[in-house]
Amino acid sequence: MLNFQITHGAAKLHNLTALDSSARLLSMGLTKQYLRYAASAVFGVIGSQKANIAYVTLRGGERGRYVAVAACEHVFIWDVRKAEKVLILQGNKQEVTHLCPSPDGVHIAVGYEDGAVRIFSLLNSESNVSFSGHKSAVTVIRYDALGARLVTGSRDTDVIVWDVINECGLYRLKGHKDAITQALFLKDRNLLVTSSKDTFVKWWDLDTQHCFRTMVGHRSEVWGMVLLNQEGRLLTGSADSELRAWDLCYLQEGQEVGEPRVKKAKGLLDEEEGPDEDPEERILSCVKAGSILRQARDRVVSMTTDAKAKVLACHGTDAVLEVFTVLPQEEVQRRREKKLKKAKKKAKSQGVEAVAQKLGDEIERMTNIKASSKIRSVDCLLSPSGEMKVALLLQNNTVETFTLKTTEKSPQANKTARLTLSGHRTDVRTLAFSSDNIAVLSASAETVKVWNRSTLQVIRTMACEYALCSLFVPGDRQIIIGTKSGKIQIFDLASGRLLETTDAHNGELWAISLSPDQRGIVTGGADKTVKFWEFELIKDQESGQNKRLTVKHTRTLQLDEGVLCVRYSPDQRLLAVSLLDCTVKVFYTDTLKFFLSLYGHKLPVLCLDISHDSALIATGSADRNVKIWGLDFGDCHRSMFAHDDSVMFLQFVPKTHLFFTAGKDKKIKQWDADKFEHIQTLEGHHREVWCLSVSPSGDYIVSSSHDKSLRLWERTREPIVLEEEKEMEREAEFEESLAKGEEPVVPGETKGEAGPAGKKTIETVKAAERIMEALELYREESKKLEDHRTACEVAGKQLPPPQMNPILIAFGNISPSRYVLDVVRKVKSSELEVSLLVLPFPYVPDLLSLFTQFIQGGSEVELVCRCLFFLLRVHFGQISSNQMLLPVIDGLRSTTISKVQEIRDLLGFNSAGLQFLQHEIEGKEDVMFFADATGRVDEKKRKRKKRERAILTVT
Repeated sequence: MLNFQITHGAAKLHNLTALDSSARLLSMGLTKQYLRYAASAVFGVIGSQKANIAYVTLRGGERGRYVAVAACEHVFIWDVRKAEKVLILQGNKQEVTHLCPSPDGVHIAVGYEDGAVRIFSLLNSESNVSFSGHKSAVTVIRYDALGARLVTGSRDTDVIVWDVINECGLYRLKGHKDAITQALFLKDRNLLVTSSKDTFVKWWDLDTQHCFRTMVGHRSEVWGMVLLNQEGRLLTGSADSELRAWDLCYLQEGQEVGEPRVKKAKGLLDEEEGPDEDPEERILSCVKAGSILRQARDRVVSMTTDAKAKVLACHGTDAVLEVFTVLPQEEVQRRREKKLKKAKKKAKSQGVEAVAQKLGDEIERMTNIKASSKIRSVDCLLSPSGEMKVALLLQNNTVETFTLKTTEKSPQANKTARLTLSGHRTDVRTLAFSSDNIAVLSASAETVKVWNRSTLQVIRTMACEYALCSLFVPGDRQIIIGTKSGKIQIFDLASGRLLETTDAHNGELWAISLSPDQRGIVTGGADKTVKFWEFELIKDQESGQNKRLTVKHTRTLQLDEGVLCVRYSPDQRLLAVSLLDCTVKVFYTDTLKFFLSLYGHKLPVLCLDISHDSALIATGSADRNVKIWGLDFGDCHRSMFAHDDSVMFLQFVPKTHLFFTAGKDKKIKQWDADKFEHIQTLEGHHREVWCLSVSPSGDYIVSSSHDKSLRLWERTREPIVLEEEKEMEREAEFEESLAKGEEPVVPGETKGEAGPAGKKTIETVKAAERIMEALELYREESKKLEDHRTACEVAGKQLPPPQMNPILIAFGNISPSRYVLDVVRKVKSSELEVSLLVLPFPYVPDLLSLFTQFIQGGSEVELVCRCLFFLLRVHFGQISSNQMLLPVIDGLRSTTISKVQEIRDLLGFNSAGLQFLQHEIEGKEDVMFFADATGRVDEKKRKRKKRERAILTVT
């Protein structure tokens, strides 16, 4: 015990010494030090509303067990059977807007609000591939059948095709006039179909990168699109209750797949016959086949099918999912023959040879699935046994899954899982920390939850009325909620039950404050009153033995306007009340006499707080300003423009004059009330920030937002340098201006339907600068070697070599040309073209001469050829007019052709050798490789279908 006392005393002495030294440093005029708050965790969100839901497979697990949903800037993988989070794909600052799993199930492509696309591995949750080409949010992502290409559409109206294997952009397709809503690759043809909010559906030939057909049969936005019947039919959904179907007929070279068109007989007065077919008809013909009426009258939000397009799921803005079954051609033919027999029998005549075929005979309504709230997104899976699994992402931060048997005559959907416990279904309007910094209270319109700060797990979930304010009762065993209906609700944390509901105000109870002596509370409401309450223990009527907490009304302060916020001064001498008349009135606590009136805000004061020493009061208003006042005379020390929208919450850090504000502009900011300086901005929320709470120790902040997320921020040991913060803000503004700039234009080329895929960013500018620095270093070293060679010739003897550049020594005594190649190779593949486009032309001749060395030496031939062709295309005019560069280009032409031919021969030889080994292994071990086996099975299926079609035609 004595040892503990000595140690404890030494620690106190050390703290006092540290405080004394800090005070001395401040008195010496040194800069005040601030510590940085950093994002620690995101919790309370199950699925964000901007992105879709998608089934994924983890490590060969069961299909339909795991779903991927966006959670603000992250992606959560949920195990719906256990209702727990199994994987988090970490994002940066931007919100996720679209998800698309790869065909092999190993990767998932994620699109973000700023137009970036990242591809994550579901095996290790790492992202090694990223693309940057769009200027605004990615709205659609699709893989092709092999998973080698990726198409992305955005709100910037562009469609970009990316090469996943080479990690680069192929081309940008321009033609739509509004946000892209869907994009689909065709499996067996190099075609792409896209839909947009501009009411058009466009078909693109990816070989020539142009739009060869525009479908104009929609009166409003096209919101969804799917391909059915082995890509023989297109189904589109727009802003009405119709699902329009279009029959697709693909035309081959000089031959039509479908029925031949009947040519109109030529008359004498007709003009000379033009071409036989419309240019649009050369690739495919598209004819409207009919429409299906949905039960809902609102717009289509999303449409999806299973992998083989046997089941179609569609929903609008309500809570009903409509499920249709797509009958196979054999079943449609069988039903048609049955109808024909019935028609013949009914007509009692042999003249009836055909029955009109309706779209409803091919696409039948299966069932409707009713969710618990409005549906945001849907994904479905169909097992070989006919069991369909449906995952729904709802508007209220909930995920629900259903199963139904498609083989039954009238299948009924059964709900299998519902993820709700990990988050609120409505916006959190109030937060509070417990006195020990361990528990966090969050309350919304339906529930109040208590979280463990360290594990972020829910400790208690209790049903409550619409909560507006809250606090922990001293002792942390009970919590008090102020509601929209003007009631005070007291909950017991141990049992999780509601102890008491008290009618406090006739309108909304906007604010609640604990008295500094911890004996009671004060509340302010919309009924123009401030009421004082004392804590009491009374006998519990239910148990009959234990005492429970209650509040007793003691005093009432009547005011002329509704009360928005109320706060005790820490010395309990004064009470500050903000009113709807844009003023803050200060009263003496003991006598309730008026003391001060703080006026100056142009809109109502929504939040206020008083410093720990009762010297300062800070107010935040809907006019976007924060004002700092002296509480002794009521003078305004400073008025600061704090946020771009209303200031919603304000709180001092305990025992300091630093305070935090939260605004509708999605930001949380830290301020110094003594120096009137902005210290730090905490960015992370993607919607309006409603409230925040600072822990009693000041080490943690928790905040809530309209994006349904709760965020925890932790104070680090890293000091903040204000000048560096301002420099970072300027860099962020510069990067934003780059993103808003025009896309790169290749000189000599007019703007058309296709363009380069990349865009100019801060990374591409930095990459271009690195290439320029490397070329300048190469020039300097080349000049040194040339001077050394000249000096040796003049002296007639070998002189010591010149001093090598330290950069080359650091990289292992490499040559200057090798250093340039290493710098070019380190540029991201997706950013290479735009980086070369930024490169000024005076650097291009040196680069071209170096390319000759690289190709002759066989170094990175593929990369060098890619750079070479791009530079030739971009600077063709300047290169062809420069007589000094023509010999270099001639040398490059011969060297490149011979080297590429050599590499192609080598690849062909290796491929033939592998095929020979394959046949040898198959012959010895009687084993067939999967590729050949799959191909032979598909060939057998095709032959069988042709045979069946021939038999049906003959009969």
